[in-house]
Amino acid sequence: MKKYLIDVNLLRYFSLWAGEEYEHAVNINDELTYSEIWLYAKRQQLTIVSKDADFSELVLLNEPPPRVIHIKFGNMKMREFHQTLTKTWVEICALSEAYKLVRVYQDRIEGID
Repeated sequence: MKKYLIDVNLLRYFSLWAGEEYEHAVNINDELTYSEIWLYAKRQQLTIVSKDADFSELVLLNEPPPRVIHIKFGNMKMREFHQTLTKTWVEICALSEAYKLVRVYQDRIEGID
């Protein structure tokens, strides 16, 4: 069963998001608007994983579904990006069950309800 929708602005070929729980927006349609991605995730009860602040703003104004994981690393090398997320992904997923928005920084993770 799908649980997460990975936004088009994130890596499509990332081993962490290769399992059956993950759906990639680019596989649906890489030209979907924010609204279309939001509605798709809402209908499918998916958590949106994105680097885009638009989804953070939408989730603050609405009740889940969908939930949002907002990755706010800024510029970093792909290797560091992968290592940082891999170390914290289990914690991030757990927080996303409890909070409608999880903001992920290089040095901390915040859950917002």
